[in-house]
Amino acid sequence: MQVRAARTREAIIRGAAECIDAQGYRGASLAAICRSSAVSVGALVFHFRDKSGLAEAVVEAGSATARAVAEAAAREDDSPLHAVGTLLRALTVLLREDVVVRAGALLARERPDIAARWHDAWTPRLTALVAQADTRGELAPGAEPGLVTALADHLLTAAEARRPGQRPDLDPGQEITRLWALIQHGIARRGI
Repeated sequence: MQVRAARTREAIIRGAAECIDAQGYRGASLAAICRSSAVSVGALVFHFRDKSGLAEAVVEAGSATARAVAEAAAREDDSPLHAVGTLLRALTVLLREDVVVRAGALLARERPDIAARWHDAWTPRLTALVAQADTRGELAPGAEPGLVTALADHLLTAAEARRPGQRPDLDPGQEITRLWALIQHGIARRGI
C-alpha cells in the first residue's frame, strides 16, 4: 500500500505541475489536476490538505531535482567559474525538460509566499562557486563576486520565464552556454 500511495502522490504532483505549467496557479483547478493525475478528488485531498499544500509539494519536488542537478554540475569542472556555466546550462536544460521544475519556478514568480525555496535550491551553490572563483583569482579585477552572482541569477531567471516551444529554433541550453562564455570573457582574469 505504501508504494501505491507514493505513486499516487507523485502522479498528483506531476499532474498539478502540468496544470500549473499550462495555466498558472490560479488557472489550475483541482478538478483539472485530478484529470491530469488520473485520480479522484478523494485521493487528492487524502494526500494534500489544499491547493496551497499541493503547490508547496510541487515546489519542493522541483527544488529537490534542481538542487541535485546544481550539486552535480558544480562538481564537473575544476574551475569554479567554468562550473558556474555548467550549473546554468544544467538548470536551463532542466527547466526546459522537467515540468515539475518548470512549475516550481513559475510558482516562485506567481506565489513567492509558498515558493521561496525554488531559488534556495541552487543559489547557495551558485554563490559558493563565484566566491571560490574569486578566492582562486579567477575573476578579473573589478568583477565583484556579488555582481557576478546577480548576473548569473538574472540569466537563469530569464531562462525560467521562457516557455517551451517559444523559440523552437533556439536551444536554451546552448544559448546560455554561449552567453556565459561571452560574460566569462569579460569577468575572468586572463588565462582562465
